[in-house]
Amino acid sequence: MIPDAGKENSELADRVQALILSCSTITLATCSGASAWAAPVYYFYQRSGFYFFSSPESRHVTDAVATGEAAGSIHAAGIGWKDIRGIQMNGSIKKIVSPVEAARAISGYLKKFPFTGDFFSDSKADLDGFFGRFGVRLYCFRPRLVIYCDNSIRFGYRAEIDLPA
Repeated sequence: MIPDAGKENSELADRVQALILSCSTITLATCSGASAWAAPVYYFYQRSGFYFFSSPESRHVTDAVATGEAAGSIHAAGIGWKDIRGIQMNGSIKKIVSPVEAARAISGYLKKFPFTGDFFSDSKADLDGFFGRFGVRLYCFRPRLVIYCDNSIRFGYRAEIDLPA
């Protein structure tokens, strides 16, 4: 069992980082009026943000832009109650406009998902061509509140955490 203080917090941080690195999709949830929506997207994590590609007209993007709010969840696969572990978050989604930030995120995304290299022309990551071809843009989900859940520690274990930078 992991108490919420001292040396054990380091172990908790290691578990969180391992989970983020081992998963490939984040489910983003938004709400507009009385209608909620959830969408899974591939992500690359860096600097406390989850980077993903999506259509500017997608419901999760338009809702998040309109309200300034979004929620995200990642979780490990499992078949038993002790296997349930994941991260629940709330925050916001922003379109990436900085060329430097975009280049860093896309470089990491291509390493995490090598098959996406086929979507870019030739050997360089031509963003304009990619955006035009697929009608997507680069976004980042930045959490404000992060809760780590892990039933392997104890049933219903939850702890508010800071994400690794």
